[in-house]
Amino acid sequence: MENIHVATIIQHFLHFEIGLLTILNPIAAAVIMVSLLNQPTDKQEIEMVSKKTSTTVLIASFVVVLFGDMALKLFGINVYSIKVIGGIILLLISIKMIQGQFIETTRHSKAEQKEAIEKEDISIIPLAIPILVGPGTMATLLVFRIKAQNIVELITLIVAVVIATIIVYFTLKNAVYLTKILKITGLKIITRIMGLVVGAIASQFIISGIKSLWNMY
Repeated sequence: MENIHVATIIQHFLHFEIGLLTILNPIAAAVIMVSLLNQPTDKQEIEMVSKKTSTTVLIASFVVVLFGDMALKLFGINVYSIKVIGGIILLLISIKMIQGQFIETTRHSKAEQKEAIEKEDISIIPLAIPILVGPGTMATLLVFRIKAQNIVELITLIVAVVIATIIVYFTLKNAVYLTKILKITGLKIITRIMGLVVGAIASQFIISGIKSLWNMY
């Protein structure tokens, strides 16, 4: 029984972790970070931006995980409806990823890019929000929080968020090396693969949400 319980926790953790990393897409964010920083990039500057960005991602993720459910109850929103709309958002994002485009969570407007270049600090806006923590990430975290039915699953989700943030930090810290190795072609290949995973997760969200809503009425 204990082995089954541990196996279930590991399964939940992998589900949370893979889902978060694919939607965060830290590699794409690293490429954008390099393009926003003043050239030539300084190691100390990259270190500072990486720390501040990952810290902001962690705080924003915790706010969604810990208080998102309360906000839904406050506005009287059905949790299964969130699963459906969250799944649709992820499905749209996955289609763009499969097409090799930068997804919505990693896009920034010309105005945001200009503002980021003019300002010394790009770590919070636009890098952390909305490039890393955008609508797709928030929807994913909300649905994962709904799926965490007990304290063990909630702790598993929090651990997954922390580890995902650590991976984001090290990815951003090594952004210059990654961009040199991957280039645009490599990034698009990784984005397409991640798009398939995001699409599969989105399908599960939509089907599960519709089934639950159907049984309610």
